[in-house]
Amino acid sequence: MNYLGIEVNVKNMPPLDSEFIPMGVWMKEYEKEATRPVGISVEREEGKITRFETALRGEEFEAANLRYLERYIKFCLWSVGGWKVSVCGCDEEAAKVKADYMRGSARDFDVEFMMNTYERDFVFEICDPAEMPEANDADKSVGGHLEGCRIGFDAGGSDRKVSAVIDGETVYSEEVVWHPKLSEDISYQYNGIVDSLKTAASKMPRVDAIGVSTAGVLIGNAPMVSSIFLKISRDDWDQVKTVYERAAAEIGDVPIVVANDGDVTALAGAMSMDMAPVLGIAMGTSEAGGYVNAEKNVLGWFNELAFAPVDLNEEAMADPWSGDRGVGATYFSQDCVIKLAPAAGIQLDESLAPAEKLKVVQDILHGEKGSEKEREGARQIFLSIGAYLAHTLILYGMYYDLKNVLILGRVASGEGGEIMVSECNRVLSDEYPEFAAGLKVMLPDEKMRRVGQSVAAASLPEIK
Repeated sequence: MNYLGIEVNVKNMPPLDSEFIPMGVWMKEYEKEATRPVGISVEREEGKITRFETALRGEEFEAANLRYLERYIKFCLWSVGGWKVSVCGCDEEAAKVKADYMRGSARDFDVEFMMNTYERDFVFEICDPAEMPEANDADKSVGGHLEGCRIGFDAGGSDRKVSAVIDGETVYSEEVVWHPKLSEDISYQYNGIVDSLKTAASKMPRVDAIGVSTAGVLIGNAPMVSSIFLKISRDDWDQVKTVYERAAAEIGDVPIVVANDGDVTALAGAMSMDMAPVLGIAMGTSEAGGYVNAEKNVLGWFNELAFAPVDLNEEAMADPWSGDRGVGATYFSQDCVIKLAPAAGIQLDESLAPAEKLKVVQDILHGEKGSEKEREGARQIFLSIGAYLAHTLILYGMYYDLKNVLILGRVASGEGGEIMVSECNRVLSDEYPEFAAGLKVMLPDEKMRRVGQSVAAASLPEIK
């Protein structure tokens, strides 16, 4: 395929999406003849700064240069998170990208998200190389503590899970369907959290610590932006920021640590399989990303890969929340399964909730309903997601040290997950053998399933 004058050879396209333009694969080809150095920095809380170095092509590639820079910066912003972006080495192109990051412009969602997270104005500055901020990164050690009586709570968009854990062994767990995205009243979420915590507490002689895994972006234990509280007014956000700590206080005066669900996914993999680094990708209501480095520490990055671009097709499905096209949320979630269903010859009842539509497709795949033709269509859906994933890992490998990739979530359960991961590994070996040689893409094994998201969450607090 040729996109903006850059030729890309992709042999293994997703069978149900011939228009997919894998961003990482295209960027790799683009960079082969890029000679103009460009520096990018992203600053987040407490003066933490992450630096990136890349390059642009000559002026004859004007459209490609702008597309590359805009998507590169967007990925930097959503992988790291920050309130300030600084760019040097490409003033003309950077000025055009900066215009997108003004309120009311193309990246209005991104700007508002970052402003809500850091509670300050968003800044996009163009500077000389000598003025570029110095890198100031710091990872941190969390989790891996299993002694004592602990509660692990996992707040998902479709269900909430809780585990009672005593010295690393799960003595009770439950999963409850809820609909937090639909509630405009924080008491709905709060009461659900308290109910789960109290249920787990009743199964143990005492509670020594509480760990929470939750969708969204956190500063400390405070959710600053989260789909769990999608309908809650920003005027009431002070109640959201304290929701987990207030719920924990109803259990007792015990330590509580709240972490992003993607980071907890990665932590669960590192704990159960004794491996690192780990990129965890949970495919459920959306795409949750998380990462622990070679020292099994988290970087303190956003890892909000749901909003990071993966497909350069400008006609790709728009993410219903951010409005952007070609971002991870529509490729590695139940929305992707629903998106591909018509091309697979599967008609889904529009009155069903997204999680219910996913279950219909999975039931067809497992032979519990539908025709043989529909079953093959369901199989094509998961083969397509596997191909998406293989080509996208090339992109993720440009920002993260990739050695182990762990795939979890409702979309990856059952036969569909096995098809997806098998196809991902096949495509990687066929198209990117050198990259594939140093990479493991896997589903959780039985040990990992025993640890699970809520149990890894339980290990977050240190008991002092």
